[in-house]
Amino acid sequence: MPAPPVRRVEAVPLHRVVGLLARGGPLGLVEEVGRRARGAVARLELGPFRPLLVTHPDHLRYVLRDGAENYVRGAAMWDALGRLTGRGIAGEGPGWLASRDIVRRGMSSGYVQQSGAGIAAAVEQGVEELAGLARRQPVDAVAQMTRLVHRVIDPVFFGSRIGVEECDRLGTEVATALGALLWRMAMPSVPHWVPMPGDRSFLRATRRINATLLPVIEAARREDATGGTDLMSGLLRGSGADGGPLDDTQVSQDIVALFVAGSESSALTLTWTWAVLARHPAVMAAVRAEADQVLAGGPPRPEHARKLVFTQQVMAEVMRLYSMAWAVPRVARKDDHVGGVPVPAGTTLVVSPYLTHRLEEFWPDPLRFDPHRFDRPAVRARHPMAYLPFGDGAHQCVGQAFFAMESVLVLATVLSRYDVRVSGDPRPRLAVALPPRGRVGLTLTPRTR
Repeated sequence: MPAPPVRRVEAVPLHRVVGLLARGGPLGLVEEVGRRARGAVARLELGPFRPLLVTHPDHLRYVLRDGAENYVRGAAMWDALGRLTGRGIAGEGPGWLASRDIVRRGMSSGYVQQSGAGIAAAVEQGVEELAGLARRQPVDAVAQMTRLVHRVIDPVFFGSRIGVEECDRLGTEVATALGALLWRMAMPSVPHWVPMPGDRSFLRATRRINATLLPVIEAARREDATGGTDLMSGLLRGSGADGGPLDDTQVSQDIVALFVAGSESSALTLTWTWAVLARHPAVMAAVRAEADQVLAGGPPRPEHARKLVFTQQVMAEVMRLYSMAWAVPRVARKDDHVGGVPVPAGTTLVVSPYLTHRLEEFWPDPLRFDPHRFDRPAVRARHPMAYLPFGDGAHQCVGQAFFAMESVLVLATVLSRYDVRVSGDPRPRLAVALPPRGRVGLTLTPRTR
């Protein structure tokens, strides 16, 4: 097959990178590079590190689907993250494949539907706890959405083997360990024996994570408690790449990897949803009207999720603007071309859903919040790779169905019962995910009908 015609790469030299960082910080740099490239492959000149930024849907289809065997996890982010999440579900190769198949079965849409009653009940309990706290004074949205999400994932992930308060503590330690890895991600060439900021916090947090999870896993294995439908049970009865059972460490690390995706990303997305709805009261009113119609004053039920069509569209538009997996690195195993641009073996490519979701070619007036972008005719007319908040290809997030049910039931339950006041007008900042810069406050007042 002849090589594609070579195209000029949009190079961003180091002095311009430094200038953009000084003016707008890391997020400003990413946004400006995306605007200037307009879908073309761009290269960031960062001294010896020269990653390619890939945003156009055609190029994403090649990297994540058609040519995916050549583009593997292996960049600085995954190397650092592997110290926390291991080489199973967050890795690559046979170990990842074995864990992925186990988790995919455990998070399938069929399983979510079977567990729907428990999910809905956990949502209702979590909302009532939130309301009890948020009636007296504004509460921190990130902290309380995290707490609510923990109530929902505890039975799904752990089969309620750990208490909800212990689940909260586990979440705190996972978040601490994740944040402590940022320096390692940013400076991958520094050997692990060289001390760096965050190292001590990481070690303390991982010790506490192991102290929480490993005894629970050991007890479940001793008691042969593998018959449940929760993810821990699935991992305990699953097989690794060698055909033998997963050891306790890998089970623990896979659970932590799922906890990162299922807890922090979900809580931050819900937090951004409240911030966006506060800026668009007409949209909030429409979500409330749909909730009133579907829930009809009663508790949430799993079948309500598919009937909350406009609420689903609101969540989709929030995830377009605030993509938690804002940058996902891949490394080329062999020489290749992407969009006509040469990609030598060993090159890091950065896939950025955050920027893909801002390409005017596919999203007119991309910074405008408009849930009707997800009306069925609009979705059918759009490039299938123009929207990928959960990634795509073999490494696509397996928790989509779970989050879809959880998120719309949370919104509908809250708005059907309470008036919500949001304080603060946050802007995003770049971290492993996309947290708000500054506090987002929530106050809930019982509705008068």
